[in-house]
Amino acid sequence: MRTRNTAFPLFAVLGWGVMFPVLASALTRVDALNLTTARYVLATAVLLALLLAREGVAALGTGRRGVEVLLLGGLGFAGFNTLTNLALGYAAPQQIALFASTVPVVTQLVRWARDGVRPRPALFGLSLVALVGVGLVITRGRLDGLGQFGVGGLLMIGAVLGWAFYTHGASRFPEWSALRYTTLTAVAGTLAMLAASAVADLTGLQHAPAAADLVAVAPQLAYAVLVAAVLAVLAWNTGVRRLGPADAALFMNLVPVTTFAVQTVRGYRPGAVELVGAALTIAALVAANLVTRTRARSATVTAPAPDAVVDRPAVVEPVAVVGR
Repeated sequence: MRTRNTAFPLFAVLGWGVMFPVLASALTRVDALNLTTARYVLATAVLLALLLAREGVAALGTGRRGVEVLLLGGLGFAGFNTLTNLALGYAAPQQIALFASTVPVVTQLVRWARDGVRPRPALFGLSLVALVGVGLVITRGRLDGLGQFGVGGLLMIGAVLGWAFYTHGASRFPEWSALRYTTLTAVAGTLAMLAASAVADLTGLQHAPAAADLVAVAPQLAYAVLVAAVLAVLAWNTGVRRLGPADAALFMNLVPVTTFAVQTVRGYRPGAVELVGAALTIAALVAANLVTRTRARSATVTAPAPDAVVDRPAVVEPVAVVGR
């Protein structure tokens, strides 16, 4: 069962790894904020249709958690995606993808700060090992390569923090399906992006795209909407609920490796150090999943003392997922 559950975050991160080069090519025709807004207007429309068809109008209600939904949607959708698209204007896709691999470490620190759950030493250590591997992939073993991130790096620090809080937030809605959480936070994030785009267009910070520009980037937009925004985010939130935020976040280490592979197919030739880094990242991810599986089996044999502090997923019950 756990092996099957890992397919959800795996699908999500592979989809996002391909997304960086795809979006980078679209930014030559459409400004970053307008591209993000157009993407999520379309994606949110799809999600709303799916939610209404599956759970009905009642699922659109947030109860007394409207403010929390708005905040998480702003951080996860508006914050992460807008800052990422802006960062792609300052650095190469594979460099930006490096920062996505810090999500496992940051998510564990967010859980520690908000819930008092200390990161498991083995899990935290393997996250750092995977990050070292990603660093080798991107910098080709040269530490001075990190200095070229500049503004793009600063933007991605904000993006990663936003996504870490969003990932942690998914585990705080156990009574909601993954589809409902994804849709309602997407609505909140899209409203924030629409407001920001309108201000940016009116003040001249960016320019509203012409119809010809949107047609030119239609293939990239279709991938970014259907795969990266709808299917990948649904798969991600399902994985977070079934595996827990800390374990699911480990898969983010594969985002830059996927981006690197796409760039290689497009003509980039990797060196030996980069190949070693990719192998190290994958090995650390596999080891981390073996560690968590072993721990889960041990927990079923030996129950913890009533007052023991156990680092476990905030939600362990399976949830509904579209198409399953």
